[in-house]
This record gives sequence, structure tokens and C-alpha cells, in this order.
Amino acid sequence: MADSLVIIPTFNEIENIELIIHSVFALEQDFHILVVDDNSPDGTAEAVKALRERYSNRLFLEERRGKSGLGTAYIHGFKWAIERKYEFIFEMDADFSHAPPDLIKLRQACVDGADVAVGSRYKKGINVVNWPLHRILLSYGASFYVKLITGIRVHDPTAGFVCYRRKVLETINLDSIKFIGYAFQIEMKFRAHLQNYRMEEVPIIFTDRIRGKSKMSASIINEAVFGVLQMKLRSLFHKKKF
Repeated sequence: MADSLVIIPTFNEIENIELIIHSVFALEQDFHILVVDDNSPDGTAEAVKALRERYSNRLFLEERRGKSGLGTAYIHGFKWAIERKYEFIFEMDADFSHAPPDLIKLRQACVDGADVAVGSRYKKGINVVNWPLHRILLSYGASFYVKLITGIRVHDPTAGFVCYRRKVLETINLDSIKFIGYAFQIEMKFRAHLQNYRMEEVPIIFTDRIRGKSKMSASIINEAVFGVLQMKLRSLFHKKKF
């Protein structure tokens, strides 16, 4: 059995899901894939089901009844992976903003001793393709803000391309994670930081999606900005829960 599971949360990713699955399974390293689909009306789940015979015992699908958020989709996947004893557990987007070959680099960083490997857009300058300037400034500024408030020692704390060793996810109280949007990525790294897990950044090139629609919204940005302060305060006054 493979020791590595890639979790891909989806909502309306019919234009990308087959391509991303084929791309991951074309890698030399043996990865399994778990798609967590939030009842996509465009047929994303059906496309995954059609591929399961071809990729028997490598491709898995969990269907949820409604659109419940990125964070809860990953937590669902984390629990699924822990139960099945995968050692290396990955977060990855379906839209090719994360290049599948970089999965191998993230895994190797954990093999070499990291507890959490972060696919970093900002470790070596700014490595983002097809973003407008205002989006780059927003993301880079958010990363600086998060580092300042939380003390997380990575250049890209908002990154969503991550490999966790199973022991990290077993230690973190997943049921107490508060955020469901992109701030979920920050909270997970903050929890790992508080428990002194070793986080290693792996430089990647992030390419904005060319197919499908972005899920970014004002509410997601507000959660990230104001939620970080709330999260930091909770960690100071409720240390036992962290």
C-alpha cells in the first residue's frame, strides 16, 4: 500500500478533476488520491467515479451533502487518512495552481525530517504566475501580517499546498479547528507551530487557474484578516485547548 495520500477538495471542478487525477498518477512516486466533493452540481463527483475502475485501490471519493467549506473538507480527509494509516498526507488544489510534480519534493522534505512541508510561493522571492499585481500584494501582505501576529516561522503561512506527517494530524485536535475558509491554512500551521513541529518550506511556482472559477471572496479575506487576531488571543488565554 502507498504511504502517501493527496487530498483534493472539490466544488465545481469538472474542467480540472480528470486532468489533475491523471497527472498525479503519472508521477513516478506512488500516490493515492482522495477527492472530497461538496455535492458539485457540475458532475465533478461523477467524473471521479468514472475513473475509479481504471485506478482501482488508488482513487477514492468522499461525497458530502452540501458546500461546507475548504477547512471541513480537509478535516474530513485528514480523519479518513489517519484511519487508514497513511504516513504522508497532502493538501492540494484541483485547478493546477499546485504543480503535481512538486508533490515529490514535499514528500522528500518530510522523509528528510520535516514534520510539515509547505509549498512556498515566497521563500525565494515571489513565484506567482498569472496573478494581477493587486492580488500578489494582497497575498504577500497577508503572509507578512500573519507572520507578525502569530510568530509562524515560514514565508508563506497562507499556502494551501502542504504535506503533513500523520503524527502531526494525530496530535492536533482537528475538531477544535475554527476556520473553514482559507484561514484554515493559517490555523493548521499555527497549531503545528505551537507544538514545535518542524516546518520546512519547499519553493514552488504557483500558477493561477486557467480553467474554472476562483472561490476567493470578500468573506474569505475578512476571515483571514480578523480571524488571525482572534486565533492568537485564543491561544494566549486558552492554551490547553491548543
